[in-house]
Amino acid sequence: MATDLTDFIAGLPKVELHVHHVGSATPYTVARLAERHAGTTAVPADPALLAEYFTFTDFAHFVEVYLSVVDLIRDAEDLATLTYDIGADLAAQSVRYAELTLTPYSSIVRGVPAEAYCEAVEDARLRAARDHGIQLRWCFDIPGEPTMTGADVTLEVALKQRPDGLVSFGLGGPESGIPRARYAGHFAAARDPDLMAHLREHDIALEVCPTSNACTRSVPSLAEHPLPQLVAAGVPVTVNSDDPPMFSTTLNREYQVAADLLDLDEHGVAELARQAVRYSFLDAAGKTAVLAEIDDYLQALPGEAGRPCARPTD
Repeated sequence: MATDLTDFIAGLPKVELHVHHVGSATPYTVARLAERHAGTTAVPADPALLAEYFTFTDFAHFVEVYLSVVDLIRDAEDLATLTYDIGADLAAQSVRYAELTLTPYSSIVRGVPAEAYCEAVEDARLRAARDHGIQLRWCFDIPGEPTMTGADVTLEVALKQRPDGLVSFGLGGPESGIPRARYAGHFAAARDPDLMAHLREHDIALEVCPTSNACTRSVPSLAEHPLPQLVAAGVPVTVNSDDPPMFSTTLNREYQVAADLLDLDEHGVAELARQAVRYSFLDAAGKTAVLAEIDDYLQALPGEAGRPCARPTD
């Protein structure tokens, strides 16, 4: 891929729809927390050793390592700092809006009260918007586990605390031996008319995280990633980073990977960015604003002045 396309991606206004809260902690943040909790964690306190620590044999091993990092977030101050830093890092990549996957249960079970948890992330969300112009929203994630306690607590936090940033409800963790059907009631209870209308009126997009898929051995390699087959089949996709520092990637790099896999030029990359906007939970006015930013950015390219940009409707 040409260097100028890399530069184009870096400045392209984007949204991020699949990125995890703790999984977005930078190596510096992880190492600092590991040092703070020395003697009670296996996570290295040296940033230089984290690359090896973040080398995964399979998805189950990834979950094991991920949970060891989760264990480093032990109070509301840690939560607020982590969340704000994630917002700043995403904004530096020209991200205007992000749906961050949060797992409240992981902190609550470690002693952080639900109200303090929500207050911490909401405070960080508002400060990130003020300081960096990025809108953060939350997907509350049920941790897949043998018991249903995590699901019950996550639902209770969502319904009782109702933080302003909450837009969706998810399910993560290991899948082997954890039957998904048993969570149907929790998702039914969490739904509201706006979400149902959204699902009825739009196709469901796949949130594709290419480097994550390769690092967790879900696909043999990036070169063999099925993204081209999905796009050729007409499946709507968005490009995302998942747990970027753990996979030595960024959202900008994931766009570069997608551009290589799909043989895209600037217009194709811009359309990927538009598609992510369309499939986000951002409100109509917000979508219009980001789509306009993308079109204006594309129009500013040499030779693009006067060329019409498609602005598909929602």
